[in-house]
Amino acid sequence: MLMTDMKYDIKDITLADQGKNQIEWAFKDMPVLKTIQKRFIEEQPFKGLKLSACVHVTKETAALCIVMKSGGADAVLVASNPLSTQDDVAAALVKHYGIPTFAVAGESVEQYKAHIKEAINHKPDIIIDDGCDMVSMVHAEYPELTSKIIGSTEETTTGIIRLKALEAQGELKFPAVGVNTSLTKHLYDNRYGTGQSSMDGILRGANILIAGKTVVISGYGWCGRGCALRAKALGANVIVCEVDPLKALEAAMEGYRVMPIEKAALEGDIFLTVTGDKHVVDVKHLLSMKDGAFVANAGHFDWEVNVSGLKAFTDEIKEIRPNLEEYKLNNGKSIYVFAQGRLVNLVAAEGHPASVMDMSFANQALGIEFLVKNYGKLENKLYTLPHDVDVEIAKLKLKSMGIKIDTLTSEQEEYLNSWKM
Repeated sequence: MLMTDMKYDIKDITLADQGKNQIEWAFKDMPVLKTIQKRFIEEQPFKGLKLSACVHVTKETAALCIVMKSGGADAVLVASNPLSTQDDVAAALVKHYGIPTFAVAGESVEQYKAHIKEAINHKPDIIIDDGCDMVSMVHAEYPELTSKIIGSTEETTTGIIRLKALEAQGELKFPAVGVNTSLTKHLYDNRYGTGQSSMDGILRGANILIAGKTVVISGYGWCGRGCALRAKALGANVIVCEVDPLKALEAAMEGYRVMPIEKAALEGDIFLTVTGDKHVVDVKHLLSMKDGAFVANAGHFDWEVNVSGLKAFTDEIKEIRPNLEEYKLNNGKSIYVFAQGRLVNLVAAEGHPASVMDMSFANQALGIEFLVKNYGKLENKLYTLPHDVDVEIAKLKLKSMGIKIDTLTSEQEEYLNSWKM
């Protein structure tokens, strides 16, 4: 039932019933999070605490917020990306779950920042962040609130880069958990989730055949590994561009061609960036690409591909399909850009499948619990969840899949722990 006294900003409340169906559908494929929710309902670990979440407003993140509320948290949700919001889900969170939500698909940058300020004005004890925008704004504009904040969790590689910078400069004012560094997050979410959902976004956006194409992946972290793997499985000739010698060597050993982006720009048919850095595909690379090349980004922010810089060399921008624009360049060529250079997997598709986010958000939920349980004991540093939490999440996931594994015998344990045998 709609809470009429609740403050929120969404597109259309009449979409709520459709959104509720979507959330329930996602929850069916999130057994680990469901298990954690049952315990949270009994134990109420977040009772009396305010939670502000800045994440992609999708059916899967809705499930996370509902679980946190089940554990007693007074939760508010805002979008971490203006183009990834599912408006029906935002409406359902307000009407059916009583969670104040500030998110509208396609919102302006100004509205996006205003929404984050609404979440900060909630005066949170806990922050869930995706890209570190809320934590950065708190530190820059609301330093008086930092002493109240127990800690934050961060979902992305990009956000962890920003948190590391804060910590290195001695500016981080509360503990943070880098969820992305947990094995059950980045091995599962980044490799399998980003790999599948990025290809999904490209296929939905352009409906092109991948087989026989040359696909250039910029970045060979876990997301890049997953994207390269999926492109190869679809029959692509994969090129990897890297700055890290170890990752470049690994890509070469996996059978991919490795070269600088300047050379790859001349050969590629489809380009996908997954680095977390700025202008890895810059204007000079875009101008040298083949006529008809496709360019997409699966990194958190929209500056990995210098789309704004390309406009100075563009005679016309034409929407070909939803989330696919043709840039008619003044050199006579055309470049096709997915999702305005934003996250192709969340803008042109629906992001990761729920079964993937089940693992990620199990880490988020337990990361918040870790911060609350250890309040006053942690330094203002970036933490990784303890290994035993990772193991427990993996056990729960295997159980939900009906998979059993071996256990060590006492003799085997003794052998592994002895230096005499």
